[in-house]
Amino acid sequence: MAAARGGSGLAYRPKAGEIPTLPGVYRFSDDAGRVLYVGKAMNLRARLSNYFAPLHTLHERTRRMVTTATGVTWTTVGSDVEALQLEYTWIKEYDPPFNVKFRDDKSYPYLAVTLGDEAPRVMVTRNTRIPGAKYFGPYPKIWAVHDTVDLMIKVFPVRTCSDSAYKRAMTSGKPCFPGQIGRCGGPCSGKVTIEEHRAIVDDFVSFMVGNDRRFTTRITADMKAAAERQDYESAAKYRDQLQALDQVLAKSAVVLRDAVDADLFGIDHDELAASVQQFIVRGGRIRGVRSWTVDKELDMSTAELVDSVVQRVYDAASGPDIPREVLVPELPEDASSLEDWLAERRGTKVAVRVAQRGEKATLMETAVVNAKQALMLYKTRRSSDFVARTQALEDIRDALGMPEAPLRIECFDVSHLSGTNIVASMVVFEDGLSRKDEYRRFGVSESTDDTDSIYQVVSRRLAHLTSTEPVETVDEATGERKRRKFTYPPQLLIVDGGQPQVAAAARALEESGLTGITLCGLAKRLEEIWLPDDPYPVILPRGSEALFLLQRVRDEAHRFAISFQRQKRKRDISTVLGEIPGLGPAKVRELLRHFGSVARLKTATPEEITAVKGIGDKLAATVHDALASSTTRQPSQPPRNG
Repeated sequence: MAAARGGSGLAYRPKAGEIPTLPGVYRFSDDAGRVLYVGKAMNLRARLSNYFAPLHTLHERTRRMVTTATGVTWTTVGSDVEALQLEYTWIKEYDPPFNVKFRDDKSYPYLAVTLGDEAPRVMVTRNTRIPGAKYFGPYPKIWAVHDTVDLMIKVFPVRTCSDSAYKRAMTSGKPCFPGQIGRCGGPCSGKVTIEEHRAIVDDFVSFMVGNDRRFTTRITADMKAAAERQDYESAAKYRDQLQALDQVLAKSAVVLRDAVDADLFGIDHDELAASVQQFIVRGGRIRGVRSWTVDKELDMSTAELVDSVVQRVYDAASGPDIPREVLVPELPEDASSLEDWLAERRGTKVAVRVAQRGEKATLMETAVVNAKQALMLYKTRRSSDFVARTQALEDIRDALGMPEAPLRIECFDVSHLSGTNIVASMVVFEDGLSRKDEYRRFGVSESTDDTDSIYQVVSRRLAHLTSTEPVETVDEATGERKRRKFTYPPQLLIVDGGQPQVAAAARALEESGLTGITLCGLAKRLEEIWLPDDPYPVILPRGSEALFLLQRVRDEAHRFAISFQRQKRKRDISTVLGEIPGLGPAKVRELLRHFGSVARLKTATPEEITAVKGIGDKLAATVHDALASSTTRQPSQPPRNG
């Protein structure tokens, strides 16, 4: 082990020649000895040099970590696999604040078989530490596990009674209560011996791990044989067992080929958090689903998240609990080390790969969609919780130096396509919740740049607060008094962007003459909060309720602006096409359907346009010329936010 220490700042930076080029694990720590971050590298010198690059080139969170630290130590190991093992051991031991934090959405129920017992028992449990137990799942709902058990014991009569009931029954010679009513097939019933019961348990486990076809084929043959010898009572029993197996199989959808055993990890993440969705596929069927949310402190790529997730999931796993194949959205840098580490635990080769095409890629897309939905739900729940909202608003007040918590927040965002079709959005949050009926959209006809657009839009909004029109109006027919829109001023006004955007909004606010409104900007790349005339941004703690709320407000403004911008572009192209003589709505739809996108239609030649049903040479030339001269002709690219 080697170390480098110093006083403050980056005085502890080691000389490049002091750091070995071997694989190893490194730890950053502060002056109190607390470990701040643990990482691994195939080449320690190359990896650590990234942390000691010029500070202005580092991500804000990484910069905060290296400036908080006062020392870095490293330990060289013999291989990449040893580095992976040591890294995870230290993360569990020290719980570093800058490493990712995993949060299980819930404690999942499992179906467990206590193979370590004399007469193994089938049970539903959330305890995953029963010695010698074999687990199946996890299941999203506990009733789903109970339903599976009820069906399975009709085919495989395995013991279901508690240990105390089993011991009492074996001592007294009287079957347990579940055994008396036919819901427990353990040895205490007298129908089977310990050895026969163990064989039934082995069949139960074999079926659950994916050997479906062998049992359905065998029971079907037994049913037909019983019917041929006119033993209809036995045939009916086999028929009921076959129906029970079919119901169990129907509960686990067939997604891949029968021989496929794999775990799929769908991941979606933003600057603050990540969501992980795991599909457990055995015998081609989804046997379990798990999900996590991950709090990110440092900026991490999808590949780096994959590395952490795989280590966490399989840390305590071994043998068949580790599948032959692990499918991930991106391969980490040390994918081969992960494969060696997993193979060592499983006892046979394990492949870590990205699903490129076919049924596996389709299932991966489903897992990613689930991860996106889970992340959105996680953020929404955090924002909608009353206690969390209250804490977030108070933290925002303290961080921005406001006299009171911002009960009304308005956020502005600008979207455009290469400087054209400029639009803006305003979203409103009151008491930490969105007020969609107060949202507004703005069209910007002429603008020099993003800051000018922000200035125009904020000025137009503030004009409603300085208007001399009556605040309230009276409906002459009903006599009902109504308050004019936009007469409630925000306590906090947010613009999407950094110092330039904040300066533009501050100019609009100053010209309006209004006071009592706090202004700030939220820069997306580093999640920094910029205040007017302040050279340094405010940095809120990663994972704090305050930052989550501000991020949600900003993201909502972004979404609203983008959706308006896309609608405007669609209307523009439809208007241009609709003005062409001889081109009616039906032919416009046919053109767009044929080319698939506006961008492809704009770049099409007259000859290509004539391939569309109902479009002749003359009309094709007219369409081509109209699009070529249209002001909407732009390179194919998505809308951008200012």
